[in-house]
Amino acid sequence: MWFMYLLSWIALIIQICVITLSVAAGLFYLAEIVEEYTVLTARIIKYMLIGTTVIFIGLLLFEDLPLYMIVVGLVGNIAYFFVLQTFPYFELMSPSFLMSIALVVVNHYFAFSYFSTVWHPFSDVLAYFTICLWLVPFAFFISLSANENVLPMTTGTRVSTSEESDVVSNYFKRKGKKYGLLSFFKYAQEGILPQRTRKQY
Repeated sequence: MWFMYLLSWIALIIQICVITLSVAAGLFYLAEIVEEYTVLTARIIKYMLIGTTVIFIGLLLFEDLPLYMIVVGLVGNIAYFFVLQTFPYFELMSPSFLMSIALVVVNHYFAFSYFSTVWHPFSDVLAYFTICLWLVPFAFFISLSANENVLPMTTGTRVSTSEESDVVSNYFKRKGKKYGLLSFFKYAQEGILPQRTRKQY
């Protein structure tokens, strides 16, 4: 009996490792696609926002969820629309980005408070969290690395002298270290995973 119990724990550890590697590989692939097709990604996120808004309206009409949960979800979608206006660039200190982060936290708090007091089937709870709370923020999270290799069209309003007004040279001078999701995975690939070396004959 104890041997099978030990085997079940070993199998659980192996399954967790395989699932983690699969999720990481999937995220890396999605980040590569988003970086390659930023216009299509923006269009897909826009359609996801429209679909989520329709779902919130459907929940308002056909379900008995609290009104404050639906209103916070709709206001969050409005904030996401404003974040989408500058896609693929994200200004981390912009009011729309900060508002969307705050509304994600508030929306999760309201959802956890409601579903912990009112019983719903687990599939319903998972559907609400997946479609209404996680889908659009997850798409924005994957898109964080989309602007790393995009060349700028204009310099900002802060540049005033004529020698700094060269768009490309100013871009590469001010371009610092990359902090996107794709950069993290590339760093992990170079630093953690073993590199193959070709044998010299």
